[in-house]
Order: sequence, then structure tokens, then C-alpha cells
Amino acid sequence: MKQRLEILKTWLKEENIDAAFINSTENVFYLTNFHTDPHERLMGLFVFPDAEPFVVVPGMEARQVKDAGWNSEVVGYSDHEDPWAFIKQAIQTRGIDGAKVAFENEVVTYGRSQAFLSMFHSPAVVNVEDKLNEMRLVKDESEIEIMRRAAKMADFGVEVGVGALQEGITEMEVLAKIEYELKKKGIREMSFSTMVLFGEKAGDPHGNPGDRTLKAGDFVLFDLGVVLEGYTSDITRTFAYKSVSDKQKDIYNTVLKAELASLQASKPGNRIGDLDQIARDIITDAGYGEFFPHRIGHGLGINVHEFPSMSHLNDGILKEGMTYTIEPGIYVPELGGVRIEDDVLITEDGHVTLTKYPKELQIIE
Repeated sequence: MKQRLEILKTWLKEENIDAAFINSTENVFYLTNFHTDPHERLMGLFVFPDAEPFVVVPGMEARQVKDAGWNSEVVGYSDHEDPWAFIKQAIQTRGIDGAKVAFENEVVTYGRSQAFLSMFHSPAVVNVEDKLNEMRLVKDESEIEIMRRAAKMADFGVEVGVGALQEGITEMEVLAKIEYELKKKGIREMSFSTMVLFGEKAGDPHGNPGDRTLKAGDFVLFDLGVVLEGYTSDITRTFAYKSVSDKQKDIYNTVLKAELASLQASKPGNRIGDLDQIARDIITDAGYGEFFPHRIGHGLGINVHEFPSMSHLNDGILKEGMTYTIEPGIYVPELGGVRIEDDVLITEDGHVTLTKYPKELQIIE
């Protein structure tokens, strides 16, 4: 935590930035180890190149910031108080000039950006988000260890889902069993809304589980992940129930071939966009190009979708310590769809998948 702050402070100094306002829950957590959802209330971290940083939070959560290991100033406020008055005082106490300031362009609301800027006289403004994305791109050993355990919980969720399958059960009933068993393991929060999709509904990449009942010949698609100690996991597996047609086999094997090829290219020094193009070419050559509508994956960490975007347009280079998903899919209306997704960690000479659940075609009896 301290090292991350020092990296940010060094960047502020190099860029002649007098103050940075960091507002997103995820970036505040990354830099302070304090994680909360403040709802509509203001929470933020204020960082300076030379002065002591401070955190502003609703007063009811001030103690939790210290408990998380934050050793600098905490500014708490009550619901009937204006937090910006306290912020202004803290900034003035530090003697901050404010000729050039930074905040997260994609996160901070217009109102909060204006309140922050009003602390200074016509400051130049830069985006701190790019620097924070760069810092979060490569995970350290402590982050990787948490993500390994989060991935293991995702594997367990798929295992529970498969065990719950029986003819006539609904998507929502299976979903409930998965989340109940994960909560028994201590998981309080899912990375996103769990997907359990049967039959033709698996043909919608972001389908909504409902009362569709399971029947023989259906594809069954699970897409789920957990939040563990502030870090996320994300897995997709697709199964056939009781029987599978030749067309379904062809779709499944094409997706599996694409995923394995993209994983094979997951090595330090390789271009990020090539991972998407490799999978896309395989699926297109098999005649399913129009049915693969999304990128190959996304960055993974504190957010379930974070930097970088794993699109064929991305000219970024893979680095040791990066974590992301690989998740090609084919979605055929009325028939159904297949997606296979793993969480990937780039290593010194290649990669490992953090998610381990088997992905060869399985017919569940």
C-alpha cells in the first residue's frame, strides 16, 4: 500500500501535479486497502507530491479506514455536514498551490469535479486514471494469491451448478443453489449477476436467467465469479444435457479450439490484440464469424472488467503479472451458444490459468 502511494506521488512530482483527487471505490481500495460502498455519500483520497495524503469518508466509516491499515489523516463528516468544507481546510492546511491537478475523468461526477476545482484558481487538469490503470495492470504476489483463491471459488461454483442439474429444474433454481453454497464458503458478493442459461437462452451472450426449465438436448451455460478480499474471478463453462447434436459438437469444439489457441499465445512480449485475432480467425474460418460478437476478454483484478480491453485493436504488450480473461464464444439464435472462459496470469515464460475446471465437452446425464 505504501509503495503504491509512493509510486503515485513520484508520478505527481514528475508531472508537476499539485494534487490528485481519487474517487472510485476500486482505486481508493488499491491505494489504502479500505473498501466500502459509500452509496451517494462522498468518499475520496487526496494525494500530493510532498504533503501528507488524506482520506475523506462518512464519519460512520472513519474507524474502518484505520482498521484497514491507513496511517495518515482520515477526515470524517456527518450527513448534515458539507464534506467539501473539511476538504478545503485540509488542502489549505497543507499549503497546496493547485496550479495543476488530477482526477479520474471517467469516474468523477461533474459536480464533484467542479467542487474539487473550486479549491484552486483556474488550475490545469489532467487524468490520473491512466496512471492508476498502468499501476494496477501488473499484479504483485499478494494480489495473485488472492486471485488464485477467488478462481478456486469460481471453479467450485461451476461444480455446484453441474451437480444441481436435473430435468425440469429452472435456471433460477440452479443459480440459487450455486450462490447459497458459495455463501456457505464465506463468499458475500458475486463479481456480477450470475448467469445460468439453458437451451436457446445460451445463445444470448448476456442472457438473463429465469424460469426456463432444463430438458434433454440443451446446452447449459454457467458464467459466474466471486469477490474475495477485494479481488474478482470470472469463469464460463458450457455443458450439454443428456444428448448433443453434431452441430452442437461442432460449435463447442470450435470455441474450445479458439480458446486453446488464444491461451497458447498468452506469453510476455506478445501483442494483446493478437489473442483476439487468433481466436476470431479460427471461429470465422469455421463459418461462425458472425456469431462471435464480442472481444476475446478483459482485464481482471479489483474490477471484474478492468484495463486492458482484450480487443484485436489493442496494440499493448503482454507483461509478466498481468491478469485477464480469455472467453471466445459462438451464439446461434434459437439453437443456443457456447462460451469457454478462463482467468489467465502471465508468467515469466508463458501463462497459467487460475481457473481449473475441466473444459472438454461434457454431457451431463
